[in-house]
Amino acid sequence: MAPKSSKSGPALTHIDAKGEARMVDVSEKPATERVAVAEGRVVMSKATLALIVSGNAKKGDVLGTARVAGIMAAKRTSDLIPLCHPLALSKVTLDISTDSKLPGCVVRATVKVTGPTGVEMEALTGVSVACLTIYDMIKAVERGVRIEGIHLVEKKGGKSGHYRA
Repeated sequence: MAPKSSKSGPALTHIDAKGEARMVDVSEKPATERVAVAEGRVVMSKATLALIVSGNAKKGDVLGTARVAGIMAAKRTSDLIPLCHPLALSKVTLDISTDSKLPGCVVRATVKVTGPTGVEMEALTGVSVACLTIYDMIKAVERGVRIEGIHLVEKKGGKSGHYRA
């Protein structure tokens, strides 16, 4: 039994009528193409960014390692977020660009699937883990690094249609 909507808006889909957590049944939903894009930033000093760009970080290739970590995390989202469905992702792209004005890195994940549920959590998880990986690889050089602004940029497909932040 699905929870009823309240006066303040729609009910939470992962909470049943008794208020208990549940995995949403998507078996009746059609498999459609769904895409989600998420983004976040890792803000640091100019000197730390220069170390990343030069490829001289003590732990190795910061951006390459973070890119692979983000892709792996997107693929493992259902292992990390308890009520997410395991999905056969058809595409995960993790782009990391450096920005001297921040200074820091901008991380963007694009995830695609043809299935009965969306991939927003996979995109957000990919970005989060890529940002954490950058932090991990540079924390010995700079402790004040900040991870900021992780958010859904866009989603397409499914019943709720197209969303753009």
